[in-house]
Amino acid sequence: MRKLILQMQITIDGFVARPNGALDWMWAGGATDQAIVDKVIELADSCDHILLGRKMTNEFVTYWENVVNNQPDSPEMDLARRMVDMQKIIFSKTEKDIKGRNLRVENGDLAAVINELKALQGKDLMVYGGADFASSLIKEHLVDEFYFFHSPVAIGSGMRIFNGDQMLKLESSTQYKNGKILNKYLPV
Repeated sequence: MRKLILQMQITIDGFVARPNGALDWMWAGGATDQAIVDKVIELADSCDHILLGRKMTNEFVTYWENVVNNQPDSPEMDLARRMVDMQKIIFSKTEKDIKGRNLRVENGDLAAVINELKALQGKDLMVYGGADFASSLIKEHLVDEFYFFHSPVAIGSGMRIFNGDQMLKLESSTQYKNGKILNKYLPV
């Protein structure tokens, strides 16, 4: 059975975005550590589908397709190609059609659709967000592995993905040169 993997950046005070959705805090402290990029690519390569919530989709698709289409020398090109080429399933209660490469919209029951996807043959399923979508997956106990890139920054308020008790077991932890720490958790 395939696993549903949630990978997100998170502040040390537990937020995944500012109250208005801004993610500027992700780059606090300077340049991206290539080891983090390599880990994100490794995780992406273990999956064959990206699952996203509707609210995050336009920004995600526009960003990565722009890198592939217009920035041939971008240091993000290896990751961008994966983000564009991988199949994407967008979960929405309101939209029927969203533009983007290798993208389809799913309007069905979240838990039923995720469990059907998990039962199919293939690689694992990756979730990058957004906050409301990730929170819905957590509430339904659908996430099998959590990968949190903890940034050494506190923002005081913002969007959370945990809205109740959730016991997690720390499976591994990796510290990076830029101060970020990747913690892999499993649900208990």
